[in-house]
Amino acid sequence: MSDSKLSKPEIREVVPPAAIPGGEFQIRGIDFAGGARPRVLFGDVTAPIIVGSDQLIVARVPDLAPQGPLFVENGSERSQPWTCEVGVQVADSLHPVANPAVDPAGNVYTTFSGTRGQKTPVSVYRIDPHFNAKPFLSDIMNATAVAVDRDGLIYVSSRYDGVVYQVTPRGEMSLYVEGMGIATGIVFDPDENLYVGDRSGTIFKIARNRQIYVFATVEPSIAAYHLTFGVDGYLYVTGPTTSSFDSVHRISPAGEVETFYRGLGRPQGMAFDANGNLYVAASLGGRRGVVRVTPDREAQLFLSGPNIVGLAFAPPTYMYVTTTSALFRVDAGVRGLPLPIESR
Repeated sequence: MSDSKLSKPEIREVVPPAAIPGGEFQIRGIDFAGGARPRVLFGDVTAPIIVGSDQLIVARVPDLAPQGPLFVENGSERSQPWTCEVGVQVADSLHPVANPAVDPAGNVYTTFSGTRGQKTPVSVYRIDPHFNAKPFLSDIMNATAVAVDRDGLIYVSSRYDGVVYQVTPRGEMSLYVEGMGIATGIVFDPDENLYVGDRSGTIFKIARNRQIYVFATVEPSIAAYHLTFGVDGYLYVTGPTTSSFDSVHRISPAGEVETFYRGLGRPQGMAFDANGNLYVAASLGGRRGVVRVTPDREAQLFLSGPNIVGLAFAPPTYMYVTTTSALFRVDAGVRGLPLPIESR
């Protein structure tokens, strides 16, 4: 019987670069098993292992995973630390159905949307940069999407009554535009026109004088439209259908619709980084999270996690991620497109 010392595990790759609790990291390297089942730790918290072999581990991020290094143990030996980004929960007991929105002061707005026709005690929460979550609005039925304009005013769509509301930072609310059908995603273009996605298939354009145009029509969605603008001036649109192989569409300034990328499962909220990469809450190859699509239309999983419905960037390199019940912040190492107030 050999009493030779076990070799030290060596981590050579961890993908994707980031995750939130419940997401999974694929860890590749050598000498993980060492004759025993390997162990993965985030700091001093043990992670559940989905797949474990000598050269590959798939580990699920535990709920209490701290921010810090990842280790692999094979019995008596521990690997060198590997840095990977794990999101921290900012708020819970929410019900977002789209992207969060970040204002110029760093406050994050997200919804408690509820089921259709449900009157919830709070419609929109505001979370300050110190992670203090407070009710912001309470009078909107089925608050759906949130956007912030260059003046720091907040806009909220209601899929229940087809209305977009305009709200001051103090919470003073007024009707901005109505007659938007099943109003879901909203976004501003660089000229401060507001675009609203009607789930039945229409994208409306509302000028600053509140004149309404039909900008484009797309396939109806079973859930919601999610909208964002790219650096190319095109409007990007997702809307989950009954297919498991959905598309991201883009619409030219003239209203011409084309497919930008096809092959995502249930794509929802989106945001662009400063380099023109598109990030989509979706699944890719059966793995759920945030998918990054390059300008050359190459896709890979950037962040792993369950039930993600939206995301937004915030300075300097943060990504806020909404799930169906919570808000997380991840230091993604990525700078988003400038906030509206920065692009003046």
